Amino acid sequence: MTRSRSAAARLATGLALALAWLAGCGHGLSGTGPQGGPASPAVAGPRLQDPPELVSHDGLLRATVIVERRKVRVGDRRLWATTYNGMYMPPTLRVRPGDRIDLTMINRIDEDTNLHVHGLHVSPRSPSDDIFLAIKDNRSYHYVYRLPRNHPTGTYWYHSHADMMSAAQVAGGESGVIVVEGLRQYLPPSLRGITEHTIALKDFQVEGDAIKTHPLSIGAVTNRTVNGQENPVIGIRPGETHLWRLANIGANIYYKLHLPGHRFHVIAQDGHPVRRVWAADTLVIAAGARYDVLVRGGSPGTTRLETLAYDTGKAGNRFPRADLATLVTAGTPVRPAALPSAFAPNEDLSHTTIAARKTVVFTENTAGTVFYINGRTYDPRRNDFTSVLGTVEEWTVRNDSDEEHSFHVHTNQFQLMSTNGRPHPPSRRWFDTVNVPARGSVVVRIAFQDFTGRTVLHCHILNHEDMGMMAVLDIVRPSGRSRGESRGK
Repeated sequence: MTRSRSAAARLATGLALALAWLAGCGHGLSGTGPQGGPASPAVAGPRLQDPPELVSHDGLLRATVIVERRKVRVGDRRLWATTYNGMYMPPTLRVRPGDRIDLTMINRIDEDTNLHVHGLHVSPRSPSDDIFLAIKDNRSYHYVYRLPRNHPTGTYWYHSHADMMSAAQVAGGESGVIVVEGLRQYLPPSLRGITEHTIALKDFQVEGDAIKTHPLSIGAVTNRTVNGQENPVIGIRPGETHLWRLANIGANIYYKLHLPGHRFHVIAQDGHPVRRVWAADTLVIAAGARYDVLVRGGSPGTTRLETLAYDTGKAGNRFPRADLATLVTAGTPVRPAALPSAFAPNEDLSHTTIAARKTVVFTENTAGTVFYINGRTYDPRRNDFTSVLGTVEEWTVRNDSDEEHSFHVHTNQFQLMSTNGRPHPPSRRWFDTVNVPARGSVVVRIAFQDFTGRTVLHCHILNHEDMGMMAVLDIVRPSGRSRGESRGK
């Protein structure tokens, strides 16, 4: 009984502080909806700040991204970081299907860099998503991306894909969020005006007064942030529903998200709307992956958005539990809106004719310092796989190592058919990044549509990519193959 009274007293104290904080600070910040909330009774944190946004108008987003070293606020400290437009958490690029993105990247750091628009279905050729180019110091490059009119809607991201340096540059700060608008059209009318928050997950290690970038140990102590903030506070009213865009945009680590007393209702994954909404108490978000979820406020009180302990295997890493943000439920209750069950139409490749089958095998040396795809390390001059435009292929991605890997392929998303032989639910199969279990396998189907050109597939644990776990994929027209290619077996 003493324990119950103590818990009740803590809850009462927390709610009193919450209501006082709300009364004293007012409501709302600029953005997509009412934001923020009170601090928890134990730790006073800042209100969650959604990133600034660059928004397309009349079918065009024109933007400039400047890469430079700056001392900026990261969490509770001021550290030297590799920034986009002077920010550790740079602007969100918000576009619509059919839009054109004109983006000028200016490099003001003393090493090569470039840009990859992760997950977008755009051309892999210059001046679009060409990850083979290198923008030199004090040079600029003008990217042009054209999104198809039927482009899937949801959350994507942009980051450096510089050869052998992607882990260091992304860990240093070179990553931001892309939103392709359109998810709300599938929501019931009562939910189309709901508050939206970006929950961009980035982590940083510290060396002196700078973010550490080299050598970067995946298992080292790290500081996890949401939108570049440490333990921000998210406010929600009892019964209110939010749309949260959960995006793992760091270099290497995994998250196992949990929000005690609440469930994540998934409406899109890796930027692709699901056919049927599904709910989970925890979500494992591998390096590079995203989920768009609905979250409903419960009874008044506080709880923590946390990442639970996660083990990637005996050759991998053990990530500890950590708090990410505080959710405070307070204020005038609202009548809970019915959450959708059926959601968006999407294509199913289950019964499609398969033009070719390929096997991708992940391995690594005993020391964990060299990583291979089909026994070879990355060579940008070599074509490792060839696929034909207008066909569907089935790939088996086999992980013959003792740690998990995060498989990603550029240009086209894929359907996850099975993991370790267990079929994946047909209503939520579309991904661009998927976790491959240690000593396990996944089977995916890829429809090669719209674009030809050389691109890549790789492990999205960027340390592994930089140490060799990447291969070149050449997408060719049906009339023939490119010179110098070697067909994947």
